Amino acid sequence: MKAFPAAILIVDDVAANRNLLAATLEPEGYEVLFAGDGESALKTAAAQHPDLILLDVLMPGLDGFETCRRLKAEAATQSIPVIFITAQHETRNVVAGLRAGGVDYVTKAFEAEEILARVETQLTIHRLTAELRRKHGELTEEMQRREQAEASLERADEHLSWVTQREAERWGLAGFVGQSEALRRILEEIRDAQSVATTGVLILGESGTGKELVARAIHFGGLRAKEPFLPVNCTAIPEQLAESLLFGHVKGAFSGAQKDQKGYFELADGGTLFLDEIGDMTPALQPAGRCDRVSCRSRRSARTGRSP
Repeated sequence: MKAFPAAILIVDDVAANRNLLAATLEPEGYEVLFAGDGESALKTAAAQHPDLILLDVLMPGLDGFETCRRLKAEAATQSIPVIFITAQHETRNVVAGLRAGGVDYVTKAFEAEEILARVETQLTIHRLTAELRRKHGELTEEMQRREQAEASLERADEHLSWVTQREAERWGLAGFVGQSEALRRILEEIRDAQSVATTGVLILGESGTGKELVARAIHFGGLRAKEPFLPVNCTAIPEQLAESLLFGHVKGAFSGAQKDQKGYFELADGGTLFLDEIGDMTPALQPAGRCDRVSCRSRRSARTGRSP
């Protein structure tokens, strides 16, 4: 028995011929359908969708060639392979059958082994072709999804570039007002910091003097402008949660850790982590919060030019 039994439609106006073919196919596990003329074959094929059709050529009404042409003209039946079976073995008849849409041609009287071999061959080709079509369809859909994703990414990148440009305009050097020598030196050091891909920067100054403005100017005017800028108020970090907030944790690391949580350093990876008022953290926390660790972009002095 076939692991995947196929249905075969036998079309012949002679009952003895239909029975002979059925006696050959059924013991091999094939499901056999019958039609005595072309019109019946068209209706049965449309309703039952057989895997293969064995089609006689000489029949009353529609002959085999016309029946095959009509099968191939309908979307529901055009992919069903057709093997012609006839007593006519002239080359012109073989060519006519292939032009009508047949895939093979068997002449009477045939051997059972020949019928079985040709049927199995065409069914294998049919299955492989259907599988290729299916995979091609999946590949086409995947390519369409990727094209849509790439288009979305391109639009998002354009939007991000626009946002970055607006942020650079908002937080750029134009936001600094003054003409003093001290401010001129600060702006020069900001420009120096903007041109460096990875550096630690310490910004010193009294509250309200614009330390975050300097940090944003370095970030949005520099090489990491498209990456995240993450400001963190260090005085608001609870001592018990400092390590978890800064470096993250995995699920179950401590009581109440119900899921993995990224820390500030990882969230700012590739961009800038601005640790505001780090000097006001408790002394026990300051070593963990120093900006020169991991992926943090530490802060260089905008006033003195000295590294921390």
